[in-house]
Amino acid sequence: MARMFRVLGFFTLAIGLMAFAGDMTEMALLFFLQTAFFVLFGYLKFTERTYILLFWGYMIVAFTGFSYWTIFKMGLPL
Repeated sequence: MARMFRVLGFFTLAIGLMAFAGDMTEMALLFFLQTAFFVLFGYLKFTERTYILLFWGYMIVAFTGFSYWTIFKMGLPL
């Protein structure tokens, strides 16, 4: 499971680099931050249960943030 967190770090790094190349600096910085956390957690040698709980916590925060941003910050499409 630790290796999967490093894989998530690799993919968030790839997305961050593409966002940076597309001149979306805020998105790139957000994904670089996620990369750092995923790689750090990947090398901390937690138990399987801890990794699953960390991933669930990440998903709850990510989906809550995404839902908040799309509903309240982006506005209604007209």
